Amino acid sequence: MKELLKRITINQEICHGKPCIRGMRWPLEVIIDMLGSGMTNEEILEDHPELEKADILACLNF
Repeated sequence: MKELLKRITINQEICHGKPCIRGMRWPLEVIIDMLGSGMTNEEILEDHPELEKADILACLNF
């Protein structure tokens, strides 16, 4: 789990300091919202190829 959590970054200059995926402008809350809306991991990854399955797992473990 520690390795997954290393994917979560917090930088005041990116998304106002909200936890994000790997320093990209992908706040965790956006990933969680997509999952909450009923999207599957596969649908998220298909729509957003810059993300990886481990990124989604990191969001859920954070």
